[in-house]
Amino acid sequence: MSRVGAKPIALPAGVSVKVNRREVSVTGPKGTNNLTVPHSAKVDYDDAGKIVSVSRVNDTKQSRCNHGLVRALIANMVEGVTAGFEKRLEIYGTGYNCKLQGKTLHLNVGFTGRNRGKGSQFELPVPVGVEVKVEKEAARGDTEPAELRISGIDKQKVGQFAAEIRALRKTEPYKGKGIRYKGEQVRRKQGKALTS
Repeated sequence: MSRVGAKPIALPAGVSVKVNRREVSVTGPKGTNNLTVPHSAKVDYDDAGKIVSVSRVNDTKQSRCNHGLVRALIANMVEGVTAGFEKRLEIYGTGYNCKLQGKTLHLNVGFTGRNRGKGSQFELPVPVGVEVKVEKEAARGDTEPAELRISGIDKQKVGQFAAEIRALRKTEPYKGKGIRYKGEQVRRKQGKALTS
């Protein structure tokens, strides 16, 4: 028996769940999340006790895998519509910066020649259901990093967009320039030492 899958999910106040065959919909103060459940899992909702439980239809390997997965996804949906998810990014480097214009994120992260005729090197459209806020823009000559906050009710969308931004310029180990998660430890390397 899956230890994760066997745990029932207690719903906080203000959250409702609808189960329609293989479709599960979770609604809360921040919005609505939907999930299509695989055939190998079964979702039951006890309206009186406000509890969602997940079981499996048979004991095959795929069913055992999906049992815990479906339970974790529904628990994430409940957390998303109540508290939400967020990722914070820091952009280190002289001249590295970010700006939000409408639903497009503009990034300058040290690539020369990419922004000829344009104001920024990368222009990323913000996905639907994801909110981006520039917490702090880096001023010219400022040593403090620019900060970016990505939030939303869907854990997968928030994490995916944050990972795509970070992949544009991963932090290099010598000067520490690049994009990193807030609080991420970067293992620094020493440059070549000149010997006389």
